[in-house]
Amino acid sequence: MHAEVVVMGGGAAGIGVTASLLRRYPSLEIVIVEPSDWHYYQPGWTLVGGGIFDARRTVRPMREVIPARARWIQAAVSALQPGQKQLVLDNGQTLAYQQLIVCPGLQLCWDQIEGLEATLGQNGVTSNYAYELAPYTWELTRNLRQGRAIFTQPPMPIKCAGAPQKAMYLSSDYWLHSGVLDNIEVEFDLAAPVLFGVPDFVPALMEYVEKYRIQLAFQSRLVAVDGPGRVARFEVTGADGQSGYQEKTFDMLHVVPPQQAPGVIRSSPLANEAGWCDADPHTLQHPRYPDIFSLGDVCGTSNGKTAAAARKQIVVVAENLLAMRAGREFPGCYNGYGGCPLTVERGRVLLAEFGYGGTLLPTFPVDPCTANRAAWWLKRSFMPWLYWHVMLKGREWLAGCS
Repeated sequence: MHAEVVVMGGGAAGIGVTASLLRRYPSLEIVIVEPSDWHYYQPGWTLVGGGIFDARRTVRPMREVIPARARWIQAAVSALQPGQKQLVLDNGQTLAYQQLIVCPGLQLCWDQIEGLEATLGQNGVTSNYAYELAPYTWELTRNLRQGRAIFTQPPMPIKCAGAPQKAMYLSSDYWLHSGVLDNIEVEFDLAAPVLFGVPDFVPALMEYVEKYRIQLAFQSRLVAVDGPGRVARFEVTGADGQSGYQEKTFDMLHVVPPQQAPGVIRSSPLANEAGWCDADPHTLQHPRYPDIFSLGDVCGTSNGKTAAAARKQIVVVAENLLAMRAGREFPGCYNGYGGCPLTVERGRVLLAEFGYGGTLLPTFPVDPCTANRAAWWLKRSFMPWLYWHVMLKGREWLAGCS
């Protein structure tokens, strides 16, 4: 089998870039390789865990989001052979391409935390990082009246670096307004030494940490869970660089698993030293295989891994790939944009938008470091609509990087 352009992955980045390419060049032959039957609006899972969305609002059949003029091969890629300009599929077939767009997302490594997989979805252990588990987060939040709630964050990079905090703030806000927060000890154990990677947003976030009386445990990495015993084990690194282990009991444990590039990428010639798909940070072209571009969570650039980042990357990849096919200079330049709407309470969102080096890149003329109600409306109502009807349809409103 062969195609002019092959897109590896049918997530937000893969569907979006396919739709954008076909809007620019309707006759382009594009094949999407994606094994899943379902397409998920993953940013909505935070709101599911906060009791604001029904999980069913965040999923649609894959066949409904594949662009009409693209061909879908429902299979997984088992090997990449960039020297031969082809993929090997898990059904044994090979698929040749002229250009390849790599965007299969990332891998959630639940198994890297001892005992976690056996207790997920029960014993008070949950995660908004899975469609099936986000409703359990809301069930636990709604029913907890006293005890200890622990929220965790693994080492970076992860999908949406603010998501671990979003879950914590929404649960804490519910407990505050339900009159039970005084009876609940909220703790945030994060592997990083800082609350958020862009310092400008930390003061506003700390106001909510203090409001909810959250205990912060920096450089504390979850390594094991005893679900029936309600005990979590952490590797804690002190100021002197020495590490030790600490066990903590819990009544509710919200886990964010470690994350990495899919194995097929890590073992391929496309990988950088960290295992992600290597890419020029501005053109998103592979430095060793010029016929390959990447975007989305698998892309080895230093930007935040968010759907908002993919929306900007889509334009860059679409423009640069078509320019390469036409023998023209690349017009698209990615500035590292990533957007993270931090839901700090029900009704207010801190819309963190930033690029490479932590440069603030606000879309709207408001204070980007203050939580506000307009951003809550964007997160709750406008962004889901934008995702399904604009981003996945190849419409690029406010999607340029200039």
